[in-house]
Amino acid sequence: MKAVVFHGVGDIRLDDVPEPTLQEPTDAIVRITASAICGTDLHFIRGSAPDMQSGTILGHEGVGIVEALGPEVRNLAVGDRVLIPSTIACGNCAYCRAGYFAQCDVANPNGKKAGTSFFGGPKATGPFHGLQAEKARIPYAHVGLIKLPDSITDNQAIAMSDIFPTAWFGAEMAEIEDGDTVAVFGCGPVGLFAIISARLMGAGRVFAIDGLSDRLDRARELGAECINFEEEDPIAALNRLTDDIGVDRAIDAVGIDANHGHGGHPHGHEQWQPGDAPSQALKWAVEGLAKAGTLSIIGVYPQGFESFPIGAAMNKNLRMNMGNCHHRKYIPKLIELTLAGKVDPASVLTQCEPLTDAISAFAAFDLHEQGWIKVKLKTDE
Repeated sequence: MKAVVFHGVGDIRLDDVPEPTLQEPTDAIVRITASAICGTDLHFIRGSAPDMQSGTILGHEGVGIVEALGPEVRNLAVGDRVLIPSTIACGNCAYCRAGYFAQCDVANPNGKKAGTSFFGGPKATGPFHGLQAEKARIPYAHVGLIKLPDSITDNQAIAMSDIFPTAWFGAEMAEIEDGDTVAVFGCGPVGLFAIISARLMGAGRVFAIDGLSDRLDRARELGAECINFEEEDPIAALNRLTDDIGVDRAIDAVGIDANHGHGGHPHGHEQWQPGDAPSQALKWAVEGLAKAGTLSIIGVYPQGFESFPIGAAMNKNLRMNMGNCHHRKYIPKLIELTLAGKVDPASVLTQCEPLTDAISAFAAFDLHEQGWIKVKLKTDE
C-alpha cells in the first residue's frame, strides 16, 4: 500500500509499504478514506521535534472504514465508518477513566512516565505508524474509534480527529466565561478553531494575532478582531484596543514554530536546539494578558524547551494550563455540535489533495503558500 514515510529531517517519501495486520485482540484495521497534514508533522520534518525514527508512517488525523476487528472489539462491526482520534489510549487506566486520555498509563510502550502516545510521532510516543496511508492498524480500537453518523461528511470528520478538539481543549483550559476578552496567538487551523470555540463558549471579544494576511482574513470571517504583527506591535495594539487593561484569556496556538522564520513559520528545515530564546508567542501572550488572567498553551513545544517569562507571569498573578489534547473526551461533543448546526468543521479546510500528491502538498503547506491553511489528503479508492 502507499504511505507517507519519514526517512530523515527534510526527507519524506511516498513509499510502498506492507499492509498492517491485527496484532492484539483490541486492534482494528481501518481503510483510510481521508487523512490530513498537520503543523505537528512539519515539526518532525524540520527536526524541531527530536527522535523521529526512519521508516515511521506520518499522520495523526484519519477517517475510514473498518476492515478487520480483533475479538475484543465488541462495539464496532466491519464496514463501520469511523473517526480516529489522534491520541492513543487504553480506556481502562485511572487516567483514561478520569478523562486524561493523553496521559494514558498503558498505551505508550516506553512506560508510564513517557507521556502521550499518538499516531505517526517520534520514538517517545511509541512510535506507532501514522494515518497518511491507505490502511492503518488502530490499537485499543474499542476505545479509540468513534462510529460516525451518516450525515457527518469526511471533510467535517477529519477536522474533528485533531485540530477542532485540540482547539476546544485550549479554549476550555483558558477558562473562558461569558463576556471574556480572548486573544488567540496563531491563526493556523488550530487557532481558527480556537476562535470558533471561544465564541461558542461565550467570549465577548476575540482578538486574532498572526503575520499572514490570508489566515487573518479567515479569522475576521469568524468574527475575530485581527492584528497583523508584521504591520504593528501586537501588544501595543492589544493595550490600545482594551483601554490598557489587556485580555482576560490568551491561547498560544503556535508553539515552537514562533521561534522560526517569517511569521513564526520556517521555510527551511533548521534543527531546533535546547536553549533557544523563549517563544515569541508565549512572550506576547504573557505581556498581553490582564492581571489575574489565564494562559492556555496548546502549541507544541518539544522536550528540552525551558525558556519562559516566568517572572512576568508570576508578577501578574497569571494562571496557566497546558498540555496535549484528550481527543477521545471531546470528539463526541463536537460531533453533536456539528449535527446541531452550531458549527461546520469543514469550513476550515482549504485544500483537498490525493494521497499520491502528498509530498508536493507538504511542500506547499510548509511554505505557507497563499490560501494553504488546512490540507485534507484523500485516499484513492
